[in-house]
Order: sequence, then C-alpha cells, then structure tokens
Amino acid sequence: MPLLDAEAIHPITLPDGTVYRDTVYLKNVIDHPRIEVGEYSYYTHSGKPEDTAQILAPYLGHGVRERLVIGKFVQIARGSYFITSSANHPMTGFSTYPFRIFKPETFGYKDLPTRDTVVGHDVWIGHDAAIMPGVHIGAGAIVAAASVVARNVPPYAVVGGNPATVIRMRYPEEVITELLGIAWWDWPIEKIERNMAALSDGDLPALRAA
Repeated sequence: MPLLDAEAIHPITLPDGTVYRDTVYLKNVIDHPRIEVGEYSYYTHSGKPEDTAQILAPYLGHGVRERLVIGKFVQIARGSYFITSSANHPMTGFSTYPFRIFKPETFGYKDLPTRDTVVGHDVWIGHDAAIMPGVHIGAGAIVAAASVVARNVPPYAVVGGNPATVIRMRYPEEVITELLGIAWWDWPIEKIERNMAALSDGDLPALRAA
C-alpha cells in the first residue's frame, strides 16, 4: 500500500489511528477557477475543507485575472496565506481609497495591475508567512515562519524576515542545477516512495542512479 494517497482529503493519520483533520491536500478541496495546485501539496488550517481557498487566498475573487499556481509536494503551515493582486488599492492618484468597490456598477479589477503568484515544487512555507502579489518562489525553497515574501525567491533558497531576504542557499549552485534537472516530483509516486531514503538523507548519487 502506498504511503501517500493522492485522493485523500486529510492525508495524515496519527499513531492512534485518528485522522488529523486540520491538514488537507489542496488539490482535493479547492474548486476555484484561478487556483491551480499540484498533487500532494498540503495546507494546515482550522477551518472547514470547503473554506480552504478563502483562507489560503482571501482576496482572490472569482472575477479576478491573476492566478495562484502551486506546484507538487508543497507544504504550507498554519496561518500562512497569499495576498493576491486583487487586494491592491489604486495608487496612481492622490487617494488610495478603493471607492469603486462600494458600487456594483463600478466594481472591478480591470484597471489594477495583476501578476500571477507561483509556488514551485517541494516548497516549505512556514507558520504565519505572508506571500505578496506576483511573487515566484522557486522549487525546493524554504520560507521561514512569519516572513513577508515580497520578492521572487530562487530555487533552494532559505528566506526569512520582513521583507524576506535570502538567508542562505541550501546547496551549491551545481547541486541545485542537478536537482532541478532530476525533478523527482515528476516521478511516479511508486518511484518516489522507493527512493524516499535518498530524498530524506540528501543522497545525490542514489538519486542519480534512480
């Protein structure tokens, strides 16, 4: 029996057999035209599963133009969320007050700049992090708890702070290049599980052999 079940809503079972209901596989609980999520990406929150999209990206209305794209095997901790472009106030005039949102006939996002927000594969977003509009987070990156990510994050970088800056790179450049080429997240789940030890132990020769 596989360790991971791509069809599960609540993927974590505690040692006593209890299903942990605060963690959900995003792909199986989000039905939103502007959110795309890869398999096995999870989010922990205390709301109802059907409220996940609203909790994760509270300003991403159905009428907006930007997208939130989340890769495979992304881990999003409790309290983290995405502030998308639709949350922006107009900044080209003398006032930032969003007058038009108070009247249905003038409400709209067409005059606001929009940028897709993209999270790569195998990204870990720590507790209470805020991801700002249009940010791209590279594969394998780690976002420290309580960070405000306002700029793009390179693959396999560790970032933290407000605004978040690169604390260190997880691996040398040549290793990062090789990992991105291996792209283990695109393997069949059976192959991934056969190579869990190599992934968990950082055994690059074993990944090469696989």
